[in-house]
Amino acid sequence: MFDFVHRKKRIVQVILALATLPFLFWGIESYNSGDGKDYLALAAGEKIPRQEFEQALRNQQESMRATMGENFNDAMLDNPELRSAVLEGLIQQRLLKHEAARLGLTVPDSQLILVIQDISAFQEDGKFSKQRYEELLRGQGMNPRTFEGRVRQEMMRQQLTDAYTGNGFVPVSVAERIMRLGSEKREISLIQIQPEQFLSQMKPDDAAIKSYYDSHQAEFRVPEQVRVEYLVLSLDDLTKDLQVTADEAIKYFEEHRSEFEQPEERRASHILITVPATASDVEKAAARAKAEQLLVQVRQAPQSFAELAKQHSQDPGSAINGGDLGFFARNMMVKAFEDAVFQMKPDEISNLVETDHGFHIIKLSAIKPVKLVHFDEVKNQVEQELKKQKAGKIFGETAEGFSNMVYEQSDSLRPAAEKFSLRVQQSDWIGRSAGEPPYFTNGRLLQAIFSEDALKNKRNTEAVEVVPNTLVSARVLEHRPETTPSITVLRDKISERVARKEAAEAAQKSGREKLAQLQEGKGGILAWGITQQVSRKEPQGLDNETLRTVFKAEATRLPSYAGMENSQGGFTLIRISRVIEPVPAEVSERKTFARQLQQVHAQEELTSYLAAVRKQYDVTVRNESLEKK
Repeated sequence: MFDFVHRKKRIVQVILALATLPFLFWGIESYNSGDGKDYLALAAGEKIPRQEFEQALRNQQESMRATMGENFNDAMLDNPELRSAVLEGLIQQRLLKHEAARLGLTVPDSQLILVIQDISAFQEDGKFSKQRYEELLRGQGMNPRTFEGRVRQEMMRQQLTDAYTGNGFVPVSVAERIMRLGSEKREISLIQIQPEQFLSQMKPDDAAIKSYYDSHQAEFRVPEQVRVEYLVLSLDDLTKDLQVTADEAIKYFEEHRSEFEQPEERRASHILITVPATASDVEKAAARAKAEQLLVQVRQAPQSFAELAKQHSQDPGSAINGGDLGFFARNMMVKAFEDAVFQMKPDEISNLVETDHGFHIIKLSAIKPVKLVHFDEVKNQVEQELKKQKAGKIFGETAEGFSNMVYEQSDSLRPAAEKFSLRVQQSDWIGRSAGEPPYFTNGRLLQAIFSEDALKNKRNTEAVEVVPNTLVSARVLEHRPETTPSITVLRDKISERVARKEAAEAAQKSGREKLAQLQEGKGGILAWGITQQVSRKEPQGLDNETLRTVFKAEATRLPSYAGMENSQGGFTLIRISRVIEPVPAEVSERKTFARQLQQVHAQEELTSYLAAVRKQYDVTVRNESLEKK
């Protein structure tokens, strides 16, 4: 998506997200998080509650589902790196808010009003409606003062970051050199010297085995483990047991028909001539003149629109695709651009459209009309939604009763199982750090299971919300303390590890010796296999480290030789027999690449700035609380 649209769309998305409170996706945690103790991080003295983190995860989930479609899997949200990235985003928001306040940045009321009035959700007949504005916020449990305060903070944060996202100068000579290096090819042959070639020769003695055992105790330690029985109370299970009548389903469909319809979408392309916000009247006039000249060319040869966009559009995100922006619905583009697109006919070319980012020439490619649906098409979806709503109304009461019973009758799970018609299940052996999914990867549940009360007194754990609207209570059946097997038990395993280590050392030593001989000019010592041509763009299956070694090697005299330890523990020998210089790129390709490189540079500058801001404030992350709940 082109830059000006991306920034405007980002502002609108953030503002709309601000209007969505976490309790709309309530879970049992919502009733017990008021004491402020359940937080994941402290950023500049400000707590980031688990509830806010879970809401951010749900936002991420919806974003990933919309982007990936059928390829999306809910289990992706269990990824520790993704969860850490979401938390880091929340920390970053807090720190930028404090940094903006420290620098004395402000957002004038006039600017705040313009942004809010431009949000279509708050408009009627294309104009801002104060009544609609207040009603929508009231429906979300929020008043205008709170909402406007959050929008103001977001706009102040953007003042800090926009200076970096909009810049990133890269000299043309640097861009051209990087293009040449990326396209240069080298013709190579490889020989792998692997540990397996030496493994049969390795016979570790008793001393080597004992030495390895003594210095690697942690590798063989069997951690403390337990086996438990447990109960699961979930909203999904309640939903399965509920019934929805035909009349209820039809009534719900009629009242929420628009939610099941796909809105009209339009596909457009554009040519953008940018004008900085700080540009003078002379600069703006020059940009308009250039855009008008391009408009004449486009009208004379409409079939050349894509080519002209590649050559002249100053939006790097879409220029490379001939200006194509793909399909989009309303409220995804800046208003002036969107208004023009949704008044056009297919293949029509607009007059100049001016926005805060410059002048646009737009071509409408296609229209996807509103997709109407019949009740039968979405019957199952409607029934499922109604079941969830019904289950949601009774889940809070049921969950409270379940939590109370497993606590009050803590010597057994049977009473709770019978009262709530639940099946008592049993786990395999699980450790403190991680157990079997989907429930025993949860940090709070594991902490409860390994508490003194659960281990020694064999009492039920508290009911822990392992995922939203799913409670688990467990009871320890067996406990195994941490142990380290004897050297006698581990002898064969250790012997195998020592032998492989020695074989790897032998393979690497042999590889280095052969490389030295080759570099000294001794030929005929190896039988090289087939050659292949590789480049940084087309590695032909080579891993990054091997590719880096290929292009680091001196190639003024050929053949040239290089070598490296490989990921299998052996040694890779490389023979470079030919260097193929790339064909010079077209002017338009060089310009497009330079713009892309500038964007990368700008992102690196922003990343560096954010890292510097983080160092200025105290940040504490409670990693033990980051586990999936």
